[in-house]
Amino acid sequence: MSHAVAEEPLVFECQGDRLVGVLSGPVAKGQARSIGVVIVVGGPQYRAGSHTQYVQLARALARSGVVSVRFDCRGMGDSEGEFPGFESIDPDVRSAIDVLMAKRPSLSGAVLWGLCDAASAALMYCHRQADGRIAGLCLANPWVRSEATLARARIRHYYLARVFEASFWRRLLSGQLHPIRAARALRDNWIAARHAKDEPLGAFQSQMAAAWRDFTGHILLLLSERDATAQEFLECLRNDAAWSGALRRSGITEHSLPGADHTFTDATSRMDAEQATSRFVLSLCSDAQPAHAVQ
Repeated sequence: MSHAVAEEPLVFECQGDRLVGVLSGPVAKGQARSIGVVIVVGGPQYRAGSHTQYVQLARALARSGVVSVRFDCRGMGDSEGEFPGFESIDPDVRSAIDVLMAKRPSLSGAVLWGLCDAASAALMYCHRQADGRIAGLCLANPWVRSEATLARARIRHYYLARVFEASFWRRLLSGQLHPIRAARALRDNWIAARHAKDEPLGAFQSQMAAAWRDFTGHILLLLSERDATAQEFLECLRNDAAWSGALRRSGITEHSLPGADHTFTDATSRMDAEQATSRFVLSLCSDAQPAHAVQ
């Protein structure tokens, strides 16, 4: 069943600054599901998202009967204040959850949805805040950037893949690609990956790993096939002890997006991500229809 969509502008407070957001949901409030969604927006970004992806995600959720809030963090978009960085937006996220629950008091909980560093922020929020209202996490291409993850991802997904590309050999044999510079770049990435192998995770990556281990709710992991950030995250899962067995823990749903880039630019990828998100949220709702009924 597909619901008509209603949207309401919001202005709410976060540590003395006014944040601007939009509440989206079905026109008939009685048709709303029991779990809402807070779309966490990383920086530098604002509530519409790249190519309006958050607008379209919120409306797709609303058509499924799911209420959501998308908002500008402090210092972003139309909100007041200074952006504190993705590692420090816990107050912004809490304020957005507060306004969602106040606007829709029938909700029993909320799912945090984040892309890239906003996915990282959502995980760290759960680690630091122990907010019992969080029913689940939707994490799209989480950001774990470090020298080691970037080097390993380049070796596995760039250099090794190019060996099997005819275009690489054509450029090399025609002189368009400088073999010494290419070899040096490969060497530098190999050394970086080897030397950083046993180094401890950085502060925010460690908090993400701890949150992933300790979170008792369900997690939807969305990974774009053509995205370096997603590839780095997978390298982190494969190589860092703190993430050992991460995909085997209960409550994890991994959803790959074939051919998708970082922000699901093409319509097929965008709708795939929206449908996977809707199915996931509805699976957490006590009043949900079967997943196949999602339009």
